[in-house]
Amino acid sequence: MWILKRIFLFGLVNIAVIFLFSIVLILLQVVFGINVAEMAGQGYTGLLIYAGIFGFLGAFFSLFISKWMAKRTYGITPLTESDLYSLSTKEKLVWDTVMEISNKHGITMPEVGIYRSQDPNAFATWATKNSSLVAVSTGLLNLMTEDEIEAVVAHEMAHILNWDMVTMTLLQWVMNTFVIFFARILATMFDRVTEWKFGQLGFFGIYIVLQIVLGIVASVVVMWFSRHREFRADEGASRYVWKEKMIRALQALKRVVHPKEDPKFATMQISTQTTSGFKKLFMSHPPLEERIRNLDNFRY
Repeated sequence: MWILKRIFLFGLVNIAVIFLFSIVLILLQVVFGINVAEMAGQGYTGLLIYAGIFGFLGAFFSLFISKWMAKRTYGITPLTESDLYSLSTKEKLVWDTVMEISNKHGITMPEVGIYRSQDPNAFATWATKNSSLVAVSTGLLNLMTEDEIEAVVAHEMAHILNWDMVTMTLLQWVMNTFVIFFARILATMFDRVTEWKFGQLGFFGIYIVLQIVLGIVASVVVMWFSRHREFRADEGASRYVWKEKMIRALQALKRVVHPKEDPKFATMQISTQTTSGFKKLFMSHPPLEERIRNLDNFRY
């Protein structure tokens, strides 16, 4: 279960889409005799085209429903201009920070929302820079100072301005292609070694198992990139609202004992629980100590 706790909704939806496509393709071949892989072309080139197409569909479908899924999962209450006079000081600070940074960088202001959670966290999700969402938890508003909240929101805006979700999707596309391509090759090799005695259903059973195993391997690469982008987002926030504020925000997160985190959005959040050893390969965020040390050495 600890592996799944390091995979956020984007990854889960991506895996589900790929799995669904695989089942549909199996049914097309078994029931109707339509082999989509062969239709893409013969040999490894055709297989690579087939893998690339379905890898693309899985990754980008996940991207384009990410904001909708975030709203449904967290029950986010959106803030609007008409709410400004009724907002608390900290809620208005969230709004003002998002508006100031988006105006400064010439993008459409993201949607801003609040969700109820004791966990002091925040996340951003989007399909494009001009169609994004920044959400913060009530726990973050209750437990952090205004300077710390401003830094956390700036961190999420840095993710948006760095195109992190899009680059994450492109990487996921490559990983999906890798998974589908090699799962198909290895399943075919298994079929040949066993002289096809397990039949089509046996082949597709092995194919699905290999997709799952290779998907876990691919997630190590995706999580490595996720950790890398957190350093960049911290540095971006430091440029927007001063490095000292971002360091204080990370130090504040260290002082808080995290409740059980929601695994579905782990890589979009400001921080996640720290782990070590082999489990660290599946962490979506670097340890807070490493992030603070990186900012200490960061120069504008």
